[in-house]
Amino acid sequence: MAEQRPDPRDTQMDPATLWREEIYTDRKVGTIRALLPVTSSGQTDPARKPVYVGEAQIMTSMGPLPVSFEIEGISLAEAVANYGPTAQLAVEKTVKELQDLRRQAASGLVIPQGGSMGGGFGPGGLPGGLGGGGKIQLP
Repeated sequence: MAEQRPDPRDTQMDPATLWREEIYTDRKVGTIRALLPVTSSGQTDPARKPVYVGEAQIMTSMGPLPVSFEIEGISLAEAVANYGPTAQLAVEKTVKELQDLRRQAASGLVIPQGGSMGGGFGPGGLPGGLGGGGKIQLP
């Protein structure tokens, strides 16, 4: 059964699903955001488990790219211990997705179609070109 999306016009907060956010960092490698479940009075809600989200950055030619990932653990100590391996997997996944996006962008290049208005010039502007045109096709 699909999860029902909330109505974007509904601006009422749900008092049964409140979280307190705490941020931890070693100021060298990364950051962990701890989302701690709380009741509407602000007390810790023992019926729900905390959620830990790691944050890191990878450098690209366009500048730093933020990477966020959920970390398994029931305590901050476990989240800190699991940060490294989880960050490595998240970075590898992000790099793979970037490579896939680059491949998709490269395979979507369009070369203008040859036609009667082209003055008989083929690819590269040389007369008597190879004709055809359209999308670049990779083998």
